[in-house]
Amino acid sequence: MCLIAFSFSPGQERHLLLAANRDEFHERPARPMAWWCWPDGPLAGRDERAGGTWIATGRNGRWAAVTNFRDPDADGGERSRGELPLRFLESGDAPETFVHEVDARRSDYAPFNLLAGDRETLWYCSSHARPAGVSAGVHALSNGLLDEPWPKTRRAATALRGLDSAVSIDTDRLFELMNDRERAPDADLPDTGVGAELERFLSSPFIVGERYGTRCTTILSLGERGLAAERAFDSAGHAVGELRYGFGPQPLRP
Repeated sequence: MCLIAFSFSPGQERHLLLAANRDEFHERPARPMAWWCWPDGPLAGRDERAGGTWIATGRNGRWAAVTNFRDPDADGGERSRGELPLRFLESGDAPETFVHEVDARRSDYAPFNLLAGDRETLWYCSSHARPAGVSAGVHALSNGLLDEPWPKTRRAATALRGLDSAVSIDTDRLFELMNDRERAPDADLPDTGVGAELERFLSSPFIVGERYGTRCTTILSLGERGLAAERAFDSAGHAVGELRYGFGPQPLRP
């Protein structure tokens, strides 16, 4: 994922409401969100090149997501960061335990951000920041640090706050929230070392480009029951498919 806006409400009937855009090269093969066929397999998309995913959830309310961290001078890493959400779902470890384990081996991966959570706790770690618990409330993550005030993260978080109080989930409104294609003014652009033209291209929450852009939008609502939806897009930014899943609770592993 390259933009994630989410509301974390531990102990509430709905502990997570999330809307996220996955930005990637259009030529990179991927499968849409589906249940994986291994014991307690997650609901996740699949990157066909490296075998990992960008966001995954389980029936028990656990979930994890990664974004890349924009650092043009960094090495590529020996392992795919897309394995991290799957490892968390498979491990059964507490979020805090898992992110500390990842932090100890963060040099194995290309620059990344990781969110890993369950019904009660949510933790964040990054190749550029030490592990930290995430407080209740609305947050946003792109290709910088968690809640770093880039134009796209500010806009997505502000829009999500306007929908978060609703009891029912309107997936169409959440999809529209993430379909914001307006680029930021040059004066507001971050300086991540990729040059003004690329900063400008990447500044909108939803990116349209012939070679690179927003490939899909994912919606998650997790609580006593789960809801997940995914809308796929082509290189012109046209919707080309949509999937929706509802699922019931499952006890956490001991």
